[in-house]
Amino acid sequence: MERKSPASVIRALSLLLLAATTCALAQEHKPVHLTGLINDYVPLLTTVKGSPYEMHGQWSMDLDPEMGTAEFSADMTMSSFGKTATGAVDPTQPLQGPHTHHIKVTNARITWNMDGCPAYATPTQMGFQISKTVSLLTGNGSNGGFETNPPSSTLQVCITGGLDVPFSVTNSNITMVFTGPATGHFGTQAIHGVVRGTSTDSIRNDR
Repeated sequence: MERKSPASVIRALSLLLLAATTCALAQEHKPVHLTGLINDYVPLLTTVKGSPYEMHGQWSMDLDPEMGTAEFSADMTMSSFGKTATGAVDPTQPLQGPHTHHIKVTNARITWNMDGCPAYATPTQMGFQISKTVSLLTGNGSNGGFETNPPSSTLQVCITGGLDVPFSVTNSNITMVFTGPATGHFGTQAIHGVVRGTSTDSIRNDR
């Protein structure tokens, strides 16, 4: 008889607990609200005019466990850097060309795994994701000049974290990855952030 390692048993139990929590929330018809911050950079890329860029923002996600769908929104500021006399990027000249972006994804199907999500040097252990064409992607309030009208770029959002065990946080990390026209401004790399809070904790405590 094959014996399972303690790590695999803990992972299996955590996934079962996540599924049980989702079912309980669905029965109560209560959405789950997550919020957090985005802080990252677009590297110097020949495919992204004006790069490198610095990105800061906030995001929120509302999960509907009964329907298995999610609503996601993010509000970000971006700015680039000045150049030296030789044309090199000058990190002492930040906040060049500041602008804003508002991003929305509506009625996206939730996938309860991390398949295809960006990896971390210190791996996250469990999570979920959504991926769908954006419903809104602005630049300074208007439809982004890099985007089609209506928007056609796809956004993958992954929420991941540690196992549901003591001294761990199950929802800790977020990544955003664009495909389509938006990669001409944001790049194809993962945009990283942090999960600050989730209503799941308070709902669990209420039960």
